[in-house]
Amino acid sequence: MKFLANVRLLLLGIWLGAAVFFIAVAQSAFAVLPERELAGAVVNRTLSVLNFGGMVIAALLLMLSFVRARASRNFLVWAERLLLFVIAIACAVGQFVIGIWLSMIRAQMGRPVDQVAIDDPLRIQFNNLHEWSVWVLIAGMAAALIAFFSIANRRFVAASAKIDPTAPYDFSKEFKI
Repeated sequence: MKFLANVRLLLLGIWLGAAVFFIAVAQSAFAVLPERELAGAVVNRTLSVLNFGGMVIAALLLMLSFVRARASRNFLVWAERLLLFVIAIACAVGQFVIGIWLSMIRAQMGRPVDQVAIDDPLRIQFNNLHEWSVWVLIAGMAAALIAFFSIANRRFVAASAKIDPTAPYDFSKEFKI
């Protein structure tokens, strides 16, 4: 099961790293590209890759969570599954709910977002949805980070539980504070 835990950590780490890298890509696109509309297109395309990847990885990790040793604590396993479900839902909501609403609002504007007045109701709605998109991605990233440490910690707790307390070279008793 150690190999399976390593694979699960790797998959979570890949998605989490991609999410952090997406933030850098988004900021760089708006800083470098000559038109903000082009930068928005790059960010939208990159975000859809991140969201679909997050849904696939979370679904795969949820399925792999059922291939577990029976010695695992039931509460921790279900907490981890809940966190993985949060990742999948965050990615799905970001892609299929907020992303579609943002596209519809952009289509209703009929011109680039920057050319719409700040106090225009469509622009206000666009900005609010964009803020929701950011918060949904942060929620998914936070759930991934907590799940990552949960899987890593459980792996080490299971390994330390196998240590024989009567072994002559068990130094854990001597260094406890």
